[in-house]
Amino acid sequence: QVQLVESGGGLVQPGGSLRLSCAASGFTFSRYSMTWYRQAPGKEREWVAVITSAGRSTNYADSVKGRFTISRDNAKNTLYLQMNSLKPEDTAVYYCNTLGETLGAWGQGTLVTVSS
Repeated sequence: QVQLVESGGGLVQPGGSLRLSCAASGFTFSRYSMTWYRQAPGKEREWVAVITSAGRSTNYADSVKGRFTISRDNAKNTLYLQMNSLKPEDTAVYYCNTLGETLGAWGQGTLVTVSS
């Protein structure tokens, strides 16, 4: 069965950094463009970043450009999100998925809290 397991979240001060991971299984990870989303309490889910299947192209939401970097290791079936210069407005539960949410399922997400 398809599984997406996000990890790496935690509490960090403004200006700090975190690296999130998404361990994928149950599908051919290397064939899919992958995305990160986030959802803050009481708000709708927001798209954050995307990476193509071989990792050769990326794109980002304007709110995170220049601060976040999406990457992947297809040999490990793992997606990453390096988050630098974190701001309180980055506080959210972060989720990974395929582009277009084609698996029909979501993981539990990992909570990032940016606070002083």
